[in-house]
Amino acid sequence: MATLHVLSHSPFTDQRLASCLRLLGKDDGLLLTGDAVYALLNDSLAHLQGRVYALAEDVQARGISTDATVVDYPGFVQLSIDFDKVNTWL
Repeated sequence: MATLHVLSHSPFTDQRLASCLRLLGKDDGLLLTGDAVYALLNDSLAHLQGRVYALAEDVQARGISTDATVVDYPGFVQLSIDFDKVNTWL
């Protein structure tokens, strides 16, 4: 069962991203929102190519350039439908 993991906290302030990556299954996706898009600044997510998504509004607001799939809010909703489960890391 594929899960979409949604992260919104900066990877520099806590261990949520590291914990999520340890639990990420081979069919799971990762959606970065808010300050979590800062995780795109280095290549630490390169091994997840094709499974990392970022919310367009947050990427643009922070001036980040990325190879991740950038989605708008309707795209976020579609991802939530496409995956079997959604897990938000609060």
